[in-house]
Amino acid sequence: MKKSILSGMRPTGKLHLGNYFGALQNWVLLQNEGYDCHFFVADWHAITTKHDETGGIRENSIAMVKDWLAAGLDPDKSTIFVQSLVKQHAELFTILAMITPVGWLERCPTYKEQKEQLGESKTANYGFLGYPVLQAADILMYDPDFVPVGEDQLPHLEITREIARRFNFLYGETFKEPQAKLTEVPKLPGTDGRKMSKSYGNVIDLCEGSDELWQKTRMMVTDPARVRKTDPGDPKLCSVFDFHKLFSPQEQRDEVCAGCTGATIGCMDCKKMLFANLDSFIAPMRERRAAISDQAALDIMHQGSLRAAAVAEAHMKRVRSHMSLEI
Repeated sequence: MKKSILSGMRPTGKLHLGNYFGALQNWVLLQNEGYDCHFFVADWHAITTKHDETGGIRENSIAMVKDWLAAGLDPDKSTIFVQSLVKQHAELFTILAMITPVGWLERCPTYKEQKEQLGESKTANYGFLGYPVLQAADILMYDPDFVPVGEDQLPHLEITREIARRFNFLYGETFKEPQAKLTEVPKLPGTDGRKMSKSYGNVIDLCEGSDELWQKTRMMVTDPARVRKTDPGDPKLCSVFDFHKLFSPQEQRDEVCAGCTGATIGCMDCKKMLFANLDSFIAPMRERRAAISDQAALDIMHQGSLRAAAVAEAHMKRVRSHMSLEI
């Protein structure tokens, strides 16, 4: 049997290059390597901290899935679905919440961090505290062999594994404990040198238009020591060179590095070379996305959700049976 994968994203609208290299690129690779993949729009997760901002979830979900498809996710190879359209997720979340100690949730590393960052108005609710339980329900519902994560997400996956072990201890062997499939995320800063984030306004969209792409590229932050072309620079301190390492061939990277340290090329020349490579990388996805209508994306989400619900219901029958909840 094929090994299985489960992963999801909150619907925040159009994706940026950081999202692509952080997760989406790896999803496409796993799909094309023959894994049985389930990828979902985590719309319920979106309201754990934005319960007062639900108006854009539908539009954001459509935009995100169109980017998934443009990047290469194939609904014939992967099940693409929406969390809230598979009601069994809520059922399993409720059941797992009954057996999960509060202490497990309070010790989650991101709980205190996000509570401090977002404030009481966004985090003083049960949904925020119980976020890892909903995440566990999402994962365990499909019995995946692997969950692709970065190292910073390992504590969340470990809570899922602990919940699975506790359930199996109480009611008999029901869930497999999913393993982490660690993904190496390349360094890709935003246009201002900070982490690429929509909240900073420093992102390059995955399917950015050429004109907008050039404007963002030309405004990228470079080595502050290079005030004039004749000033030597250090590529290690330059955000533009971080992009060159991902999008430019080795020969051009060597040229840029020598020209920067030797002060023989200017920053604008460097940015023009980068723009050409960036635009070539984005153009195919931009074209594919333009050909995908909102209705086509919705149809894919609904069809995938029906397939996911069939799998979820089969697993929930097993859960109910093991708990003697069938009446």
